[in-house]
Amino acid sequence: MRPHERFRIVRSVAHNSGMTRPPLSGRIVLAALLAFFGVVIGVNGIMITLAIGTMPGLESEKPYQAGVAYNAEIEAARAQTRRHWTVASHVTRDALGRTSVRVTAHDAGGAPVGGLTVAVRLLRPTDRRDDHTIALGEREAGTYEGEAAGVAAGAWGIEIEAARASERLFRSHNRIIME
Repeated sequence: MRPHERFRIVRSVAHNSGMTRPPLSGRIVLAALLAFFGVVIGVNGIMITLAIGTMPGLESEKPYQAGVAYNAEIEAARAQTRRHWTVASHVTRDALGRTSVRVTAHDAGGAPVGGLTVAVRLLRPTDRRDDHTIALGEREAGTYEGEAAGVAAGAWGIEIEAARASERLFRSHNRIIME
């Protein structure tokens, strides 16, 4: 038996068992291609609409001013580093939620730094409505103290800023746990 004769036998068996397919025409191919690309374009359109709706790409209303402010922050951090100040804070909280904050500041030579306006912000990572701002008063040269009420136990960010006149001289941000 020759190879082409075997093919005829298989074809005739398949034809006789009722397993026939309609011929593949140009219209069927065109319809399949249009359906495929229609689905792809439709899904892409939906994804683009959702992406633009949730994040329009604009991070800042004034990006140039934000960049200038960022550069000013970098220069302020460098100036703070050049001062070589040592600033320490101590935070205590009682059972009723009254919190006292004590900040001490010393210059590079170890002398107390007085005459500063010191503010402490207690920042709740989970809810900004719980944040507290405490203006500290100078108790003695280089020692600043203040209190806040209603401070809950848990994790907090503490931001310390010290300024003289309108110039910020020191800024620090740390995480603390209050019990």
